[in-house]
Amino acid sequence: MSTDANGSRQAPHDSRSPTRKALNTLALGALGVVFGDIGTSPLYALHTVFSIDNGAVRPVPADVYGVLSLVFWSILLVVSVKYVLFVMRADNDGEGGILALAALIRRRVTGKARLVAVATLLGVVGAALFFGDSVITPAISVLSAVEGIDVVAPSARDAILPIGASILIVLFLAQRFGTHRVGLLFGPVMLLWFLVLAALGIPQIVVHPGVLRSLSPSYAVVFAGEHPYVAFIAMGAVVLAITGAEALYADMGHFGRPPIRLAWFAIVFPALTVNYLGQGALILQQPDAVQNPFYLLVPNWAQIPMVALATAATVIASQAVISGAYSVTRQAMRLGFLPHMRVRHTSRQESGQIYVPAVNWLLLGAVLVLMVTFGSSAALATAYGVAVTGTLLLTTTLYLVLAGSAWQWHPWRLVVVAVVFGGVELIFFAANLTKIGHGGWLPLLLGTLTVTMMLVWQRGRLLITNRRTATEGPLTDFIEQLRLRPPTRVPGTAVFPHPTKETVPLALRANAEFNGVVHEHVVIVSVVTQDVPHVPRNDRLTVDSLSSLDDGIVHLSVRFGFHDVQNIPTALRDAFMLTTELEADLDNAFYFLSRITIEPGPRRGMPPWQKRLFISMAHNAASPAAAFRLPVDRTVVMGTRIEL
Repeated sequence: MSTDANGSRQAPHDSRSPTRKALNTLALGALGVVFGDIGTSPLYALHTVFSIDNGAVRPVPADVYGVLSLVFWSILLVVSVKYVLFVMRADNDGEGGILALAALIRRRVTGKARLVAVATLLGVVGAALFFGDSVITPAISVLSAVEGIDVVAPSARDAILPIGASILIVLFLAQRFGTHRVGLLFGPVMLLWFLVLAALGIPQIVVHPGVLRSLSPSYAVVFAGEHPYVAFIAMGAVVLAITGAEALYADMGHFGRPPIRLAWFAIVFPALTVNYLGQGALILQQPDAVQNPFYLLVPNWAQIPMVALATAATVIASQAVISGAYSVTRQAMRLGFLPHMRVRHTSRQESGQIYVPAVNWLLLGAVLVLMVTFGSSAALATAYGVAVTGTLLLTTTLYLVLAGSAWQWHPWRLVVVAVVFGGVELIFFAANLTKIGHGGWLPLLLGTLTVTMMLVWQRGRLLITNRRTATEGPLTDFIEQLRLRPPTRVPGTAVFPHPTKETVPLALRANAEFNGVVHEHVVIVSVVTQDVPHVPRNDRLTVDSLSSLDDGIVHLSVRFGFHDVQNIPTALRDAFMLTTELEADLDNAFYFLSRITIEPGPRRGMPPWQKRLFISMAHNAASPAAAFRLPVDRTVVMGTRIEL
């Protein structure tokens, strides 16, 4: 894997230039996965801008040109320049996303523990805001598409909410079957969507070519100068045009940089620009079109098919966000910020295609509550921008930390990036803070709850680990006692998943002390999750005979990346083939799990409410048997109690 000028490791797809055919195929796939969210923004972005503050932005040439200029330059600076040209270079072994960026800082920045801790916290906050985005995006996207019914048949307006809710219920119910079966359809559907976006905008631009003048930044400057307050408020809605920008970075590991760049510059960016210009031209000709400028671009004969196509596009956009929520959840679990949850792999070929039932049902419940509470995409738009702008700012901040501490950028480069990107995003964020009383509190509440849960889990996990370590005792002392007072050795192989080789698995100690037996072959397996997405199979295993080959006890350390499948039986078979130190009957081996029951106690370390929250999360955690793919019929659970 090669490195670029910034010192970042390039994505797997970048390490070897793909053929033109392969590049085009990957770019088509990227259309269906990466650009669904930003690609459906024209459904509601301009409509929201002209409806804010009771029509503060007016459908007159100066305001229309100013808004279009703000939209175009926001997309150009934040998406094209910041993400596509800069941030996508900061990949963690080919993977992107704010948690992967925080993990990369933990890997690359040394000697600055406090800075790394702050960066990790910012990554956690960014992940929490993404969960808020995962709730809002399906609701606003599908509702904005279905609201086309109001244009086609105003009498059916009351059916919009039930139809939108039904579509999302079906979408979430279908998650357990996996997306790989319909994934091949996503790219062509989104390609058609972007072509239609451009086709809708071109006729209006031809009729009113003067709208092209809004591509000049001078109109944005004049608009802000003449109406500073209105422009500031408008920025809170303009940001809706760049929702989904984070997806370019988060989904980089699936496709690599070149296909995403090709799809963006060749198809998505031009189509979005043309469509926004077309909507602006229509508003200049028909000021009443601000009520729904997107659907009013569509000829009457095509409005029903357009509702169907827009609904399909928003379902794809929602699917991408839902899948992203599963991926972020798994990353957070691997990095120790969430308890283990049951994860199902829905594809035999692609380990990244997963289904997390707990997250799925939580998202569905939250999305339905959101739709019923807000009732329309316009109302939801007021809650949308805070999560998006918060994530944008956090990504820029972490990128600057990485560039300054790991890549040793010159201070002037850091200042330029901070002023250009951070300055724009700070304005976006400040403008959206004005929405807090009108729904903007929602993503902040969701983010606060998620951050609290993640930090409480991390703190409680560390405390329990320390207290569990004291209970288990040193492994070397235990082995020495076995030599001095040998227990009965029974035939067979016993495998003990255990986080370290320093202490004794509680199940092993219980077998020896209470049952008076130890199996002929004992394998202690420690799973280590590293701050990289993938660890090659040849680099995963380390076998330690624990200073003696004749006691039948060995330790196996297995390193996984946070995107790898943690399968202990498969790791044992790999180790058996690679080393002669591991003697075991793996086909008949029994797996002994050490489970602890956590109870609140008088010890200090966490406030009582945090103890209750941690214990509640621990009780709902998935069994390690499922997390480590252990065979159900050969797994034994033995437990003890520990006070928190």
